[in-house]
Amino acid sequence: MVFKNLSTISVIVTTKNEEKNIGNCLESIKHQTYLQDKIEIIVVDNNSTDKTKEIARRYTNKVYNYPSLGNIENIRNFRGAQLNFGVFRKSRGEIIFFPDADMTFDEKLIEESVEFIQKMGVDALYIPEVVLGKGLFGRIRNFERSFYNQTCIDAIRVVKRSLFVAGGGFDEKNISFGYDDWDFTKIVKKLTNKIGIISPRIYHHEEDMTIKKYLSKKRKYTETSEGYIKKWDKDDLDVKRQFGFWYRYFRVFIEDGKWKKLLRCPILTGGMYFLRLTVGIFYLYQKFFKK
Repeated sequence: MVFKNLSTISVIVTTKNEEKNIGNCLESIKHQTYLQDKIEIIVVDNNSTDKTKEIARRYTNKVYNYPSLGNIENIRNFRGAQLNFGVFRKSRGEIIFFPDADMTFDEKLIEESVEFIQKMGVDALYIPEVVLGKGLFGRIRNFERSFYNQTCIDAIRVVKRSLFVAGGGFDEKNISFGYDDWDFTKIVKKLTNKIGIISPRIYHHEEDMTIKKYLSKKRKYTETSEGYIKKWDKDDLDVKRQFGFWYRYFRVFIEDGKWKKLLRCPILTGGMYFLRLTVGIFYLYQKFFKK
């Protein structure tokens, strides 16, 4: 990349007791090929009781605590509130990148994100995600995730500041954590259809993830989906696909020639469908049988 007319990119990382992850995340940002003085790192913490903020301050002096214990009455989505605080009140970048604290990145990710936005005229970006887990379960999770890139199951991670502002940021009052990325992506899609995808990847560290933890995570999502569905309507095309049996279990895995990957990896395909079936049964149990 020829470094001229550079945009500042603000990387907003939200945290809550992330001492095991935040160092690796911020270290990965420090190894980006983009000019470091054009990368603004902002960590917005939610009252961590571990060493998260202490570790973060080794990498940036822009470490903030939000929300305080006195201003949480109207907040339903704390991550969204933290991101909004970071963008609207603390950042100066023309481009916003909001990864999770348990993620690391290809070293050219920020460079290519800025270049793609500047040269290709796009307003927002999807970034391919690689799930790093242990054993067969980790391989199955990564295999499944590879089908979702740039679909309605995916969510944008990079956006022009002007679009973030125009859309009002994350809906912190109506949408619960777990559906906030989908909700924000739909907000941006209402403002622009200029959304691209780059080749450098995000690595989502799930080395500690087990099937039990995974189902517990899905249970929490099941309990909080109503707000998202109500906001966008159950007949919205994205909502129908995101929660519909046909798309989530079949079409997303076969569209655009992706069915070939299913045939090349029969063991992972079988494991993925077993996992999807388990999640589906668990969802129905939570929704209709458990009081």
